[in-house]
Amino acid sequence: MGIQIAPSILSADFARLAEEAAAVSNADWLHVDVMDNHFVPNLTLGMPVVESLAKAAGTPLDCHLMIEDPDRWAPGYVEAGASSVTFHVEACRAPIRTAREIRAKGARAAMALRPATPIEPYEDLLSELDMILIMTVEPGFGGQKFLDVCVPKIRRTRQLLDKHGLDLWIEIDGGISADTIEQCAEAGADVFVAGSAVYAAEDPNAMVDRLRGLAEKVTDR
Repeated sequence: MGIQIAPSILSADFARLAEEAAAVSNADWLHVDVMDNHFVPNLTLGMPVVESLAKAAGTPLDCHLMIEDPDRWAPGYVEAGASSVTFHVEACRAPIRTAREIRAKGARAAMALRPATPIEPYEDLLSELDMILIMTVEPGFGGQKFLDVCVPKIRRTRQLLDKHGLDLWIEIDGGISADTIEQCAEAGADVFVAGSAVYAAEDPNAMVDRLRGLAEKVTDR
């Protein structure tokens, strides 16, 4: 699908979620951060809100589960309407089983890595996935500064996918803006979560297009 932009509603107005979703109609995905105040020190929204948003939004939902026990909860988010469900490998006891359950219910399965979690130990799991999410901030809060120390991990992940001939997407989440998206695209990422950069813009849809254009400029070289 080429470059994809997934605005994060973590930076949206929670009192106007349907309107905020419509404000980024040019986006490929709507990124939904689910936090439980246990795996990360923040509490956001859960399955009932995802179910309501899935009915109201015209853009497919990309649910990022920053929660404990994703093995138990992840399949339910597909039933709630998510088209892609991401679990954190650090919190998952049975990542292969969980990925297979997500896919069996009809959604894309993704595995997320915190900034300090390497990709290499999970090389044998890659064929069970549709996407790898590389966090470029510590998960839990929006508006954080991009950690450029994670860029080499993006490159290593792309090399592993190429090595095995796998057609997985690499998603980047954390501090993505017009100033940081190009280096991630150059390293091999193709799906970009942007919260503050999009929702703080005067025209969120125009910012979605600008970010996509900046990443495409790099990948077209």
